[in-house]
Amino acid sequence: MRRLLLLVGAIVFVDTMFFAALAPLLPHYTHTLGLSKAGAGVLAAMYPAGALVAGIPSGIAAARLGVKPTVLIGLTLLAATTVAFGLSSSAWALDTARFVQGVSSGFSWTGGLAWLVAAAPPGRRGQLIGAAFGVAIAGSMFGPVLGGVASYTGTGPAFGTVGALALVLAAAAWATPSAAPTDPQPLRMLFRALTRPKIRVGVWLTLLPGLLFGTLTVLAPLRLSQLGWGAAAVAATYAVSSGVEAAWAPVLGHIADRYGRFLPVRAALVGSAIVAVLLPWPRNAWLLALVVVCGGVAFGSFWTPALSMVTDEAERFGLDYGYAFALVNIAWAPGQAGGSAIGGALASATSDAVPYLGLAGLCVLTLIALARYRETAAPLVAER
Repeated sequence: MRRLLLLVGAIVFVDTMFFAALAPLLPHYTHTLGLSKAGAGVLAAMYPAGALVAGIPSGIAAARLGVKPTVLIGLTLLAATTVAFGLSSSAWALDTARFVQGVSSGFSWTGGLAWLVAAAPPGRRGQLIGAAFGVAIAGSMFGPVLGGVASYTGTGPAFGTVGALALVLAAAAWATPSAAPTDPQPLRMLFRALTRPKIRVGVWLTLLPGLLFGTLTVLAPLRLSQLGWGAAAVAATYAVSSGVEAAWAPVLGHIADRYGRFLPVRAALVGSAIVAVLLPWPRNAWLLALVVVCGGVAFGSFWTPALSMVTDEAERFGLDYGYAFALVNIAWAPGQAGGSAIGGALASATSDAVPYLGLAGLCVLTLIALARYRETAAPLVAER
């Protein structure tokens, strides 16, 4: 179990490192390529758009081919697209490379998390998902550092290193044993799963933080740049945010296992609404950076309980875990893409306050809608 957790953790670490590397580079690309906020939003949205396109195919691959081949497809595409992104020098080439890298991420995450959860005892599921997300978030902490380094050394060498790491991980995955599917489920099972109320709730609670992070990823770096900070300072802000979030994720997983999934979700909704209301107003870069760090922690507190909720219901329903995480990708991707593209476009047409306050309203409405749900028993206690 430990070896598998290390492998899956390393896969999501490398994937999120490249994903998060864009944040400190956005001001660079807006200056060198003449991108507007809307154009920067499109670039940021290409990755989740690719993950959305890969959502169902990755689930089919995991259910029919197995989790290992699904992971290998993702890592191979990751190696190719990171190098392509590093060598690109035009907006369309960057957008295309970013899109295909999102496709690779969909396969890596669906295969990797399905591999981990299938081997996990149900009473430790939230803790293991939290541990994997903690490592992924650590990757997002190093991502801005990578982006900051790339802004000085050049994107080719920096992202070429990530491509080499992806190939090393592919070799490790190839050598790790995995069970092959014995009775592949039909695709209709994925759509039937959406009739389960808690799966629908888990899907929404995956989409919502995607919206929050998507908007923050575009607007915060540009605002920090306007307030006088360079790529290194922006990278440091995101590194601190990711570091705190990474330390918090395993603890959150234990809380979700011990006390149920809805308690941490409600806390995340309250915290996210407060942060979203505060984000448009700071006129000092240090103060804005502090709010961004708080936003990363609040927004990131949805993932572990939401994914645990989806896998709990998938097990009760008899849904293949590959399809369960395909649903997660299908939910997260439009949220992240919509937050990046729509948030950037709204801010460009009006002000940063409009998308942020709209998202705060969504958090409040979600909190109200969840009032009718009660935990019948904490998952860990129920199994004793």
